[in-house]
Parts: sequence; C-alpha cells; structure tokens
Amino acid sequence: MKKLLPPALFLISILIMMLLWRLAPTSRNFTFPVSLAGLALLILGLGLTILGSRKFRQVGTNINTFNEPDVLVKDGLFRYSRNPMYLGFVIALLGVSALLGSLSTLAVVIVFFVITDRWYIAFEERAMAKKFGEEYEKYKSQTRRWI
Repeated sequence: MKKLLPPALFLISILIMMLLWRLAPTSRNFTFPVSLAGLALLILGLGLTILGSRKFRQVGTNINTFNEPDVLVKDGLFRYSRNPMYLGFVIALLGVSALLGSLSTLAVVIVFFVITDRWYIAFEERAMAKKFGEEYEKYKSQTRRWI
C-alpha cells in the first residue's frame, strides 16, 4: 500500500477545510480585510516549505518521508527548526483558515499538526537516529523540532 505523503495530506486538509467552511461554518470570526492576514501566512508557510525542499535538492538528499535519508541537513532553515517544511505546511494551513474566516477550519490544522508530529516526524526521527546516530542526537539537542 502506498503511504500518504505530506504534500498530499496538506492538499487533502485544504479540501476538508473548504468543505467545513461551506457545509459547517461557525461564525465568521475573521472578515475582510482582517482575513487577508491569512494570505501572508499562506505565502510565508509555502515559502518555508519551498526553501526547505530546495535545500534538500541542493545537497542531493531524499525528500520522500518514507525513504532512507541520505544527508543530515543542519544548515539554512534547518538551523532553526528540524522540520521547516512541516512548519511551513502548518503555517500555510493557518493562513487558509484565516482566509476562510471560520473557526471550524482550525480543527483541520490541529489534526494535520498532530498527524505530522506523531506519524511523519516520529518516523523520520527514528530513521535519522538509525542512520546518523550520535551526530543526529547532537543536532536534536541543539535544534527544536518545530520552532
């Protein structure tokens, strides 16, 4: 069975948010022009994700969550967060939620965060520890998981 990759979960999350907004909206907590702040969050989040993936391509390492890691990336955005691409996805989803202006969509952001933290990141951390050992443990002790 093919495993669900993070970008696919991100897109599915956006679709669910749009359905919630349409079918089960709570009060419109953010209205125009305040909701436009969501656009800044969306752009920031996507920017983090793109910069992180570019760094992976630059150093020639695998980006697929479920494949074995090739290189331990510790510079660029990875100096500040061990998971800037996942952080970018969460920030982008917060942006979509703000753009939609409905609190019900925040539930999707929370679920995405929990799945990412407990499934994807946990899986990757085990693989990184196995592959890079003490070097990865030192990096973990110096760099936060999220921010």
